[in-house]
Amino acid sequence: MLKITNYKKSYKKDIVLEVDNLTIESGINWIRGANGTGKSTFLKSAAGIIAFEGELVLNSGISIKKQPIAYRKQVNFAEAEPVFPEFLTGTDLIKLFTKAKGVPTNQADYFIETMKMQAYVRDPIGTFSSGMLKKLSLLLAFIGHPKLVLLDEPLITMDSESLKTLYSWIVEYYSKEGTSFLLSSHQALEDSFLPTIQELLVDDQTIKYV
Repeated sequence: MLKITNYKKSYKKDIVLEVDNLTIESGINWIRGANGTGKSTFLKSAAGIIAFEGELVLNSGISIKKQPIAYRKQVNFAEAEPVFPEFLTGTDLIKLFTKAKGVPTNQADYFIETMKMQAYVRDPIGTFSSGMLKKLSLLLAFIGHPKLVLLDEPLITMDSESLKTLYSWIVEYYSKEGTSFLLSSHQALEDSFLPTIQELLVDDQTIKYV
């Protein structure tokens, strides 16, 4: 699904993360690692947000370096602590993302309703709480028809009911659309994410660790 070759990320000549050769298979994949080990750095690289040395190739053919537009159309990202322009409304951002992904604006209606965002999604983002921002960021990561969704620390600032909704989105996209996921978290997967999502998965589907 995602082939990583000669990946290297440095800050001020100090190498913070290096991956020589790794292929992350299709499915739901979880990056395990302590804080400061480069999880967010890698996800931002894979999303095309920060520059790096090396190569990332999606689905054995789409290179982030050689075909950046085609790559970004198939890869969505939700940041750990999202920051958006405060003067925009949630609806403004949704319209922007749906236009960029080439899908109708009403694709977001399902996510707004199931995440119970109707009461505030039209308000300026400057009025959002951290939990509201997180929900908006996660919603935007599901816009379009992505082949890969990157979720950095998806469990933080989320209440239990909202997490269940997020889990159902993940399973639905994975099972019905064939979307793969790459998630990271410093929280214990076994205590939060794993039991619930494993109940929703069917057959021999499972979560893989990177």
